[in-house]
Amino acid sequence: MEANRWVVLTAVAPVAWGANYYVTHAFLPPDAPLYGAALRALPAGAVLLALARKRPHGAWWWRSSVLGLLNVSVFFVLVYAASQLLPTSVASTVMAVSPLAMMLIAWALVAERPGLAHLAGAVVGLTGVALMLLTGEGGVSGPGVLASVAAMLVSAFGHILAKRWSADVDVLASTAWQLTAGGLLLLPVAAAVEGAPPALSPSALLAFGYVSLVATAMAFTVWFAGLRHLPAATVGLLGLLNPVTGVLLGVLVAGEALTLRQLGGLALVLCGVLLGRPGRGDGRPIPLAWRRVRIPRMDHDPREAGRRRR
Repeated sequence: MEANRWVVLTAVAPVAWGANYYVTHAFLPPDAPLYGAALRALPAGAVLLALARKRPHGAWWWRSSVLGLLNVSVFFVLVYAASQLLPTSVASTVMAVSPLAMMLIAWALVAERPGLAHLAGAVVGLTGVALMLLTGEGGVSGPGVLASVAAMLVSAFGHILAKRWSADVDVLASTAWQLTAGGLLLLPVAAAVEGAPPALSPSALLAFGYVSLVATAMAFTVWFAGLRHLPAATVGLLGLLNPVTGVLLGVLVAGEALTLRQLGGLALVLCGVLLGRPGRGDGRPIPLAWRRVRIPRMDHDPREAGRRRR
């Protein structure tokens, strides 16, 4: 089934993002979130631009700036800050609230009403998220949680806005434009606020390679492609794989504790993802322009309608 293939491909993005929390927390400089976000976005945008070989046209000059501001500039800075202020498991779990936010925003912006299975998946997944978040050991930074919540809301709105605007544009090109615009918007702000760029060790350079090429260029391309071919509710629930990856990496690599309640939360999160599986026909969503067309009913005799007009 074509939709299931898109599910597997789209799932690569939240897995890469879950690992991104650990890489950022462990290897990148903690006091340069603006440069960190710019160095994540610009190389990724340059690589995708070289592959797409297309420049923005028409309304996409300002759309790229808006989407770049939301999905790149603001989002990357908030995620960078949250990754430095919070344990890997907590930072990635807060972001898992995004499926419900994406469902509500998609309902308002692109007329995709979530089904009962999707809503149930969101509730089950959020219950699992709460179990993992509320049972983590150690202190939780209030500013870090606020940064994660803000990043979740900004990205949910920005991703659905990209879904609404990008139907007639190549996904590789639109992703490249967003990343490039967002990175260019960040550079002067970073120079004004943080001064000179931070010195990077070899391990930090390798970490930026992963963050930019894997967790950004590749992950955002498959994510936006998934949004184009799948309902937003299904894609949003796939985002629950983000905290699963983050928690497991925190345990296996960073030595963070994993309680029985967190294991139960992980199981609930996976159930939530399964509930979001696309149904038959979900692989080809109806274009937005078609949804606005009202087809007149033809359950009457056309000859009778002609006699009434005369």
